[in-house]
Amino acid sequence: MSEIAVTEYVYGIDSSVHDDDRFYEAPHAVKFPVVKKTAKRVYYEINGRTRFVDRQRLEADGEVRRVGGWWERDLTVYLREPAVEQLASPSLPELKAAMRAAHPDMGGSHKAFLAANKAYVQARNKAAQTEGER
Repeated sequence: MSEIAVTEYVYGIDSSVHDDDRFYEAPHAVKFPVVKKTAKRVYYEINGRTRFVDRQRLEADGEVRRVGGWWERDLTVYLREPAVEQLASPSLPELKAAMRAAHPDMGGSHKAFLAANKAYVQARNKAAQTEGER
């Protein structure tokens, strides 16, 4: 009878940014299977490729920052699954108040008002869409 192999993982954070709000996904932890461990390195798989980090630093610090692009899910590799803090979205009344405060007649700038108005309209449309789906 064969034993079931336990898969070990290291973790990263996926904080992808999309230009289209329909595809937005909040930052979240992702896991990568560990494929090999040596005394000096931990090898893991991501997108069909094998990468590695310093095992001693990973075990001592709980995380290792690699050299790479900000968009890479394994830019920082964690020993344990990281808790990702989710920022609360502002409510429609808060966005409306911010839009009013940014208005040029209230001491704001045209540019700030347009940005606040855009945020308010997007949130209002998203709320209407969510309400329509119920």
